[in-house]
Amino acid sequence: MTSHVKKTLVTTAAIAGALAATTLFNTTTVKADTTSSAPVTTTTSATKDTAIASAQAKVNSASAAVVSAQAAYGSASTAASDAAAKTAAASASAAATSAATSSAVANAQAAADSAATAKSTADANLAKAQSTAAATSRAQSMTSAAVVSAQSAVASASAKASDADSAVASAEAGQTVTANLMKSDHPTQASAAQQYFATKTAIVKLLPSGQVQITIPLTSGLEYLKEVSYNGVDATFTKTGDHSANITFTADPATSYTLAMTMDIRSVMPFMPIMHETALLDVDTTIFNGLLAAKSAADAALTSAQAALSTAETNAATVAQVASNAASAATAAATVASDAAVVATSAATNLTSAQAANSTAQAALTSAQAVQSAADAVLVTAKANLDIANAALTSAQAELKSAQNIVVVTPSSSAASSASSAATATSNVASSASTTTVTSAVVATPATTKKATSSTPASSTTAKTLPQTGNENQSALVALGLAILTLGIYPMMKRKHA
Repeated sequence: MTSHVKKTLVTTAAIAGALAATTLFNTTTVKADTTSSAPVTTTTSATKDTAIASAQAKVNSASAAVVSAQAAYGSASTAASDAAAKTAAASASAAATSAATSSAVANAQAAADSAATAKSTADANLAKAQSTAAATSRAQSMTSAAVVSAQSAVASASAKASDADSAVASAEAGQTVTANLMKSDHPTQASAAQQYFATKTAIVKLLPSGQVQITIPLTSGLEYLKEVSYNGVDATFTKTGDHSANITFTADPATSYTLAMTMDIRSVMPFMPIMHETALLDVDTTIFNGLLAAKSAADAALTSAQAALSTAETNAATVAQVASNAASAATAAATVASDAAVVATSAATNLTSAQAANSTAQAALTSAQAVQSAADAVLVTAKANLDIANAALTSAQAELKSAQNIVVVTPSSSAASSASSAATATSNVASSASTTTVTSAVVATPATTKKATSSTPASSTTAKTLPQTGNENQSALVALGLAILTLGIYPMMKRKHA
């Protein structure tokens, strides 16, 4: 039972108790209903009692309905008050949440925008870095191919230089070629000295100067052949035996050489003079022509190929470093882009959370408002039911008054008539007390969110002052008053000591 309902019952009991106590000590004055609009009829006593009993039952029933409606109204009022409090709390919470989340949403939105911008920039940088990496990778492939080509060129030049070197080396080591001594004035006829060069060969060596060194083996007649020269330069004799030697001279590459020779055969033919003659050495040394030039060209080609290879390798190394840097930059850009994506996702999540918190608070407020609206609707219904119950009580009270105002006409004495009038007055007092009690209950009911309209008595009861007699109705009223007084005082005392 709610507190305002308890207060209503306590107030009602107190009023009824006070009325009963006043009646008990013969201090209550009740005026006769001289202004009532209820019609005054005449009938028998039994009929009047029946009418009063019926009206009283209606009053009792209406009073119970009022109490029940009052309790429902009090409960609805409390529920409406609680709903209003919850709505206020939800409103305050929503306002506080909105104030807090507004900043959070704004900050989260700014963070999300910033993160999105950073991610966009990071993505653009990543795309650029990847493009650069791809370009440098292609350049690296090209320079690598150039290195391979340069290596191939070096290999080819090296092979040619090696061949040239081998040819020169073979020429420098000397080669044995065919050689004949012919008469200088008759190149088709063998010289007299040919008999001393039985091998008819010559050893030709290529000199670094490009000239050739020609060695002709003298197999016999060393004691006769005294001098050999070419272009005024004496040849070198290197003995290989008592009668043999190697005769060597230097000349430019040619196909034949005219040698000046001195023969002295007087030891065997004293009558023969020393002979000075020339002989044509038929030997082709032009086979060495171009070997040095070819070697030089091959060496130059090799040097050039090696230089090209070195350049290609340098370029390849440079491009490889650029490609490596570009790849590293692309990797770093990818990391930045990934981090930016994580930050953007986190910022978007935070924004969603902030918005969700605000939405949750608003939803709670909307729910509380819906509950309050429902409670207000119940309160309106309860108020309407209370008004209907009060109206029914007022109608029942009017009907009771009408029944009480019925004049009974009987052939009894004036004393009996006077006693009947006193009983009627006593009944009016009881009815007035009942009416006052219920009406007071209606007036004393507090309203939490909507104040209930106080019910007013259907009519004012006026009657004559009750006689100081101990009739049965007055005794019943006194007993009722004491009981109600006890019921009214006990809750008050209980609340006082609670």
